[in-house]
Amino acid sequence: MSIMEKKKRAGERRATRVRGKVRGTPERPRLSVFRSNRGIWAQVIDDQNGRTLASAGSANVGGDGLAKKEVAAKVGALIAERAKAAGIERVVFDRGSYLYHGRVKALADGAREGGLDF
Repeated sequence: MSIMEKKKRAGERRATRVRGKVRGTPERPRLSVFRSNRGIWAQVIDDQNGRTLASAGSANVGGDGLAKKEVAAKVGALIAERAKAAGIERVVFDRGSYLYHGRVKALADGAREGGLDF
């Protein structure tokens, strides 16, 4: 097994562990984060009905010339705005396999400042 395969499996295990404790309901959907080297995306998901209620990504905020953390904070504010437009005030935060640090934390802080409660 290569190093990359081991890293991928470790990430899948971490995501499964987090997702085992975090479930989205219609009253309190899940705010899921995906991060890559190039961008960051967030979705508000109702797991019971299998629906994405709102989404936002780094391509939506046009972060040319901004630091990655600043782009993540703008994505957080945008997802909060779109979630509120869909009638969602409270969510549960799903960091996936990522540490709650850096861009993931910046996105969460931006969403909180935008008015989401979690």
